[in-house]
Amino acid sequence: MRRSGGIDGGAATGRRRLAVATALVSALISAGAVVLAAPVAHADPRPPQPSATGTPAASSPRLEEVHKEVEALYRRAEAATDAYNAAGEQLRLQEKSVADLNRQVDAARQRMERLRKETGALARAQYRSGGLTPQTQLFFSASPDTFLNGVALARKGEQATRGLLAQVEAVRAELEGYAKAADERRRALEGERAKKEAAKKEVEARLEEAKKLESRLEEKERERLRQLEEERARQAQAKWLGTDAGRGLAGRGSAATGDGKRAVDFATAQIGKNYVWGAEGPDTYDCSGLTLKAWAAAGRAIPRTSQEQWRQLPKVDVKDMRAGDLVIYFGDASHVGMYVGDGTIVHAPRPGRQVTLAGAGTMPILGVVRPG
Repeated sequence: MRRSGGIDGGAATGRRRLAVATALVSALISAGAVVLAAPVAHADPRPPQPSATGTPAASSPRLEEVHKEVEALYRRAEAATDAYNAAGEQLRLQEKSVADLNRQVDAARQRMERLRKETGALARAQYRSGGLTPQTQLFFSASPDTFLNGVALARKGEQATRGLLAQVEAVRAELEGYAKAADERRRALEGERAKKEAAKKEVEARLEEAKKLESRLEEKERERLRQLEEERARQAQAKWLGTDAGRGLAGRGSAATGDGKRAVDFATAQIGKNYVWGAEGPDTYDCSGLTLKAWAAAGRAIPRTSQEQWRQLPKVDVKDMRAGDLVIYFGDASHVGMYVGDGTIVHAPRPGRQVTLAGAGTMPILGVVRPG
């Protein structure tokens, strides 16, 4: 009985051990399955999808960030370019003003020289008369007629002398005024030169930053960045064409006549020429340099910068714009293009780009002005 009970007890013990072992193995397998399955459960079973250029779509967030940063740098460079152009325009005006002032100073000095000669002649005449005044000399006249005639002449001479001295004082005051004005204009000139130099440094710094940023991209990424810019422009234009103004202009011809047509013809003839900040042609342009020269070719002078074009030229409603009108962009009026009809502008976009056609709604429109 004891042997039989021992066998039965050993079997039972064995069965219990086997059950425990089985349960342990099952638990380990289950735990392993969970550990192994966890990454698979959260992973995308599809491989990364390449873009049209072969760049994985996963790089898009990086390109989006680069795109925003590059655009911001070019916007800052364009705003600084406008400041550079404005300082250059003021510099030219100040230089012209100084040149005009110099001519006025020369004329005043010549008048002063003539007056000095006249006063010198008067002093010499008095010396020859023994230092006696004309009134004193009359008392020694030989006859009453001579005395009476002399009184009249003396009065005229006295008036002439007073007039001469007054002219001397007036010219002297004029020269002093010119000296003060010259000093003020000299300081203004130096100030505009300093502004222009500071703006130039700002432009160069922003362009260098943008260039370095783009240079770190691989060739495929740079091409993808260009495609991204184009896609953003298409989206913006499509959105704008959905507005009342856009719907009214799309599909409508240029309706350009006279000066506007000549300006458009000039601007579109520059397509393909490089953007260079501060340039006014004939081989390179910045945005306002292009519109400036286009309207000059049409026989009309307009301000040099997009900001002054916006400030000084007559404004028209966007829905009423016609070919030759200037479309001003961004809140600071730092970019300008020329409307050519059918919802399209011609403009010089930015460094690294050429004069080209683009949708009028590809950038935020501040307003429209009409030089004609």
